Amino acid sequence: MTERHAEPTAVVLGSAAGGGFPQWNCGCHLCNLARQGDERVRAATQASVAITGDGESWVIVGASPDLRQQLTQTPRLWPRVGGRDSPIAGVVLIGGDIDAIAGLLVLRERQPFTIYAPQALLSVLSDNDLFNVLDPAIVRRTPIQPLQPIACGGGMTLTLLPMPGKVPLYRETPGATEPEAGLTYAAMISAGGRSVIVAPACANITDDVLAQFRAADVLFFDGTLFTDDEMITAGLGTKTGTRMGHVPLSGPNGTLARLAGLPARRILLHVNNTNPILLSDSPERRQVDAAGFEVAYDGMEVRL
Repeated sequence: MTERHAEPTAVVLGSAAGGGFPQWNCGCHLCNLARQGDERVRAATQASVAITGDGESWVIVGASPDLRQQLTQTPRLWPRVGGRDSPIAGVVLIGGDIDAIAGLLVLRERQPFTIYAPQALLSVLSDNDLFNVLDPAIVRRTPIQPLQPIACGGGMTLTLLPMPGKVPLYRETPGATEPEAGLTYAAMISAGGRSVIVAPACANITDDVLAQFRAADVLFFDGTLFTDDEMITAGLGTKTGTRMGHVPLSGPNGTLARLAGLPARRILLHVNNTNPILLSDSPERRQVDAAGFEVAYDGMEVRL
């Protein structure tokens, strides 16, 4: 029997950006170090966080394409009794990108749970017949309004927080050179008088965003790129981080500067395979550490 803990807890199921780390088709320096088993880097699956308020009932924020592997590697999310069973009570969708919703297809074996999402994201599911493998008679789809708290089981309350973001790649206008605004959210889950915010995508840390984050005891935040032009400089892409809907860590308007005064424990999530903070002895990692931030890793457990 797996040990259960009653206090509110978050477990990082996956900490990487889309494609994971190492990315399957990337031969960059960091990906090669990961393949070689270099102790200075940790391989990682795509971003997803599981949260519980009572140690029994869990919600998962972000349905990563790697979800099956992540559940296999997380004993606390294994069946608790013989036959069919799961402690997963719900899945929260906070963005429409493939790496945020594709993992739902892993959960198609007629197991009851609830999908919590704004109506626009539920429409993405209903518009695609592939998601009908999740029988609505068994898997409930519950629309939620931003900034309106809703109970999500296990003594937990869920609130969606609007974030500056962009439309999913598959819905962009072909040839678009500027980011097209789209629905992106952070999930705030509260239990036992404590709150955690999961925000793996944010294009701009506005004053309104900062104000929302002040309610958190723990903040998992977008750590995709260290510099805005990182993908371009590495010769691995043509888009800036801002163009992809991710604020960079560095710079006067970057994450390290803008989140410096927050009281929350700050943990960087959704880290791209090009980001030098993945290397434990890099100057960029030392800069992140000195600023009081942590870098998430698969299996990381955080008591709220």
